[in-house]
Amino acid sequence: MKLRTTTSAHLRETAAPSAAPSAAAAAEAAGTGTQTLAAELAAALGAEAVTTRPLDLHAKAHDASHYLLVPRVVAAPRTDRDVATLLAACARHETPVTFRSGGTSLSGQAITAGVLADTRRNFSGLEVLDGGASVRVQPGVTVRAVNARLARHHRALGPDPASEIACTIGGVVANNSSGMHCGTEANTYRTLRSMRFVLPSGTVIDSGDPAASSEFASREPALHEGLARLRQRILASTDSVARIRRQFSMKNTMGYGLNAFLDFEDPLDIFVHLVIGSEGTLAFVAEAVFDTVEVKPHIATGLLVFPGVGAAAAAIPELVAAGADTAELMDAVSLRVSSRLSDCPEEIRTLDLSDPAGLLVEFAASSPEELADRASAATRLFAGLGLARPVAMTRDARERAALWKVRKGLYSTVASARPSGTSQLLEDIAVPVSALAGTCHDLAGLLADHGYRDPVIFGHAKDGNLHFMLNEDFSTGDTSRYEDFTEDLVDLVLGAGGTLKAEHGTGRIMAPYVRRQYGDELYEVMKEVKRLADPRGILNPGAVLSDDPRSYLADLKVTPTVEEEVDRCVECGYCEPVCPSRSLTLTPRQRITLRRDAEQARAEGNEELARQILDGYDYSGVSTCAVDGMCGTACPVGINTGDFVRRLRAEDAGRVESAAWNAAAHAWGAASRVGGAALSSAKALPSAPLEGVTRVARKLLGEEIPMYDGGLPGGGVARPRRRDDAAEAVLFSACIGTMFGPEEGGHPGGATGAFLDVCDRAGVRLRTPEGVGSMCCGTPWKSKGMTSGWEHMRSIVVPALLEATEGGRLPIVVDASSCAEGLAIMLRSAAEGSGLRVVDAIEFAAGLLPRLPVRRQIPSVALHPTCSGTIAGTTPRLAAIAGHIADEVFTPLEAGCCGFAGDRGLLHPELTASATAPEAGGLAEAERERGGRFAEYASSNRTCEIGLTRATGRPYRHILELLAEATRP
Repeated sequence: MKLRTTTSAHLRETAAPSAAPSAAAAAEAAGTGTQTLAAELAAALGAEAVTTRPLDLHAKAHDASHYLLVPRVVAAPRTDRDVATLLAACARHETPVTFRSGGTSLSGQAITAGVLADTRRNFSGLEVLDGGASVRVQPGVTVRAVNARLARHHRALGPDPASEIACTIGGVVANNSSGMHCGTEANTYRTLRSMRFVLPSGTVIDSGDPAASSEFASREPALHEGLARLRQRILASTDSVARIRRQFSMKNTMGYGLNAFLDFEDPLDIFVHLVIGSEGTLAFVAEAVFDTVEVKPHIATGLLVFPGVGAAAAAIPELVAAGADTAELMDAVSLRVSSRLSDCPEEIRTLDLSDPAGLLVEFAASSPEELADRASAATRLFAGLGLARPVAMTRDARERAALWKVRKGLYSTVASARPSGTSQLLEDIAVPVSALAGTCHDLAGLLADHGYRDPVIFGHAKDGNLHFMLNEDFSTGDTSRYEDFTEDLVDLVLGAGGTLKAEHGTGRIMAPYVRRQYGDELYEVMKEVKRLADPRGILNPGAVLSDDPRSYLADLKVTPTVEEEVDRCVECGYCEPVCPSRSLTLTPRQRITLRRDAEQARAEGNEELARQILDGYDYSGVSTCAVDGMCGTACPVGINTGDFVRRLRAEDAGRVESAAWNAAAHAWGAASRVGGAALSSAKALPSAPLEGVTRVARKLLGEEIPMYDGGLPGGGVARPRRRDDAAEAVLFSACIGTMFGPEEGGHPGGATGAFLDVCDRAGVRLRTPEGVGSMCCGTPWKSKGMTSGWEHMRSIVVPALLEATEGGRLPIVVDASSCAEGLAIMLRSAAEGSGLRVVDAIEFAAGLLPRLPVRRQIPSVALHPTCSGTIAGTTPRLAAIAGHIADEVFTPLEAGCCGFAGDRGLLHPELTASATAPEAGGLAEAERERGGRFAEYASSNRTCEIGLTRATGRPYRHILELLAEATRP
């Protein structure tokens, strides 16, 4: 069968000339209709909320599935009334609408060739209620963000999807999400108390309102009456009732949640629970209220190893009866794949069974005594399970984390090893627990029969829920293997009495099979539900129900090889919540997918579309990337998109710019001093004229001219020099302390002077490398892709540090977190410097705290952890220093990379403003709650401090300055 790609469809619609006049006329009409609709939406929602620019359309097109549709319009409504306006316009233009926030969907639910409504940007409200017993949240908020707010109440959301770092509440409701722990008892369906939803008609209903039921009946009489009628139709059929009860006795997200007709009588309650899991095909959920669950603090975890999947599956009923909170199955291939992880526990690495299977089991309790009782009972149970090796339950947090990393690392291990250009499919099914062992065996055989190599099978065994991963190459246009496998899979699962989708939603992948799973009668009920709620059929058509048996083979995604650094990307979107440019321009996922779409357009011979897709990429994709590496901390396959952006910068750098930066590297001491002097001079003058001059210069000479504003500090002081034969460490002071002076009222010597004071008080002797005034960690050159300048800096820094550290005997301490990271990268890249040790000054100072009695206790400190500290793992040391000197320490939950990124904050201040806005909002909210400002504000990097001072209007200083002041005799 021939593959139909979205890119080709988009070319036919917008760009490619056609030999047939009728096709050309149709394309022209479609384009005119799109522009008319876009203009109408822009007038209603605001021009900034609507775009038809190819770069924006392709950037928003991709989700984590193996499907791709490119929207004609992207809109960002602000309120539920905006949504009603958007739906009315789309209905008039007969254009489909898909709501999208996180885009982690695996089954093609978050894509459209119509209007894509971005609900992440503006629907981000979050309110904890009833002391944490419930929470009100809008669809753009991630599960992790909600749980972070609930943590202090020892509560959490019931649904616990593995993608909680990136998946949003909109997706959780749309897919009826569950996860590893919640089963069917605490999933979205069971824990959602109420919702405010918008119907395609424009009606807005808050089901938590006491008058909601009567309002629903009066404003939507046809829908209200139709649901009541369908309930009677179902109840009148014993077969329908039995089928529904059987289907929803297990995890099941296939089709609509018809169990709502059995669980509720009021049509409003029925509809609310039909909307859950409906994948945006019935209504838009503008807000949801969840009942939360208790987070039990005492946990014991262990890996049970069995001689085969059959033995493992046979043990599930007894483990469930014993109260196991989790039982995660891993087959033999899963365990073998896990052993490739560098930090895989020895108990897995040394397994020598021919066909082992593992169950990762966890017990949780509210008290140590309760846990001890449960663990003791579990130990007795384990003795009779026929384990292949003894098991020891552990309560140690590190050992537990290592075991869970094995389970959660399966996806990244398999996905990162897939051949370039192939798609990664992660699918899930559920069967009765009694059929679990046989299904595992048959599924493994089925995958092998169809030639899928080393597929891993794992899942939530106590729920009979299996996940499996496979790689498929859709670039050839031949989908016969995938089609044959899917047909056999459907027969296998339905033959075992199971469901074809357990957690990930029906989506495009299984929409054609809903009828086969439920039968004609219940399928017709589902179609009637859709007709009643969405009579024009504009909400996400094809995502849940499809009468075309081959629709799952349409719009399959091609992932062409583009850049070696990012070809492993599976487009999951995990990187997006931590990206500082996410609300301004592009995210790492979008930077990658735009390059892929442009390459695919070129492969299809459409250079014009490729040009359109990348028009604006220099600014959106390259210039406003902070290259901070935070995306790499969240990426399941370990991609740091900054690496490839740096390469793009190197390739795009002109000869003049490269020569200038190379010259700066050769005269860095003078350059940094001149920069500091210039700032000091500017600080002494009125800021308005200087700001005007730099704006004009940027217009004339380009955005590589830094933007001056009056909030910048004056210049700093020269870097200190110390010679001490008895030194215990080598101080590599950061050059940003020379360029940027301290905050007004801060330590005269900035962070460097404060660190020297602290070390002197602690009796620690330091030395500096010879010629330190002309040295740098290399970050300014590396971030810009200026290779020759960076190489020169490395050539002078490494020998000097080898000499100063006596060949690596002494540690190198750096007093700015980003510079510590940059220097460590530089030294790792040099064979002769690989043995040198770099220590962030906050980590070094944290080790001195026992020698530093506090003389002046600070009432309160608000902290900004840097991205460098997060990556290096030194953020706890920042908190430790603050806790040593202050009574109250606060870190906003919204804290992230500030986006200053060396000079990005001067070249593109809009990046820093956008990146810091959430944190500034979180800080302001905290100040309102406590009734006033914090006594001090601190970070561990001068440019980050400048960025946060700009964003919040509060004076951020280096934590070492506060430490020096608090411990001054």
